[in-house]
Amino acid sequence: MARASVFERYAARYDAWYEGPVGRGAFRSEVRALAPLLAQCPPPYLEVGVGSGRFAQALGIGFGIDPAWEPLRLAAARGIQVAQAVGERLPFRNEAFGGILLVVTLCFVDDPLWVLREARRVLRPDGGLVLGMILAESPWAAHDREKGRQGHPFYSIARFYPRAELEGWLAQAGFRVVAYRSTLFQDPGASEIREEEGRPGFYPEAGFTGILAQPHPSL
Repeated sequence: MARASVFERYAARYDAWYEGPVGRGAFRSEVRALAPLLAQCPPPYLEVGVGSGRFAQALGIGFGIDPAWEPLRLAAARGIQVAQAVGERLPFRNEAFGGILLVVTLCFVDDPLWVLREARRVLRPDGGLVLGMILAESPWAAHDREKGRQGHPFYSIARFYPRAELEGWLAQAGFRVVAYRSTLFQDPGASEIREEEGRPGFYPEAGFTGILAQPHPSL
């Protein structure tokens, strides 16, 4: 919850970043990478760590949770049905959703494995979990770590995980990875980011990686 207080305090700043020369192109690229993965999941959809609701709105996600109230106010204004909650304790019944989205949420939670287990609990057996990640292998992670060392309020509290560790958590939580899509093959220090099409597969040089994981049929 300590991390949530940062997003509470800087909600407007966080949301405004998406209107800037870097955020606009990055956001559109990330949506294009995530949309084909989410399309493989049946509705209804939930975003865990919905923030200000930009991804939920762009991807047609109706429900969102977040521990920080100020971003939730922005998400509600974008038409998302919101609840204040943490990913480790989702306020939903078992198998309530066909698709669950987490966009860089795991970088800011206290217990990533427990969040994935909760996602598995509320996901239908025929559903899918879509993750949007800045993985530790990415040059964007190195760039963001340096910004964190310089005192950036968000990156100073972010954690970046390698692909192998993430896949291990997914397996422990009862998922199997079925697809990757990658985007942002640009210099993270550029003054402007152009919109890109997502590429199927995993590329360590990509700035952003989309992952589709499905419940393991034997678990």
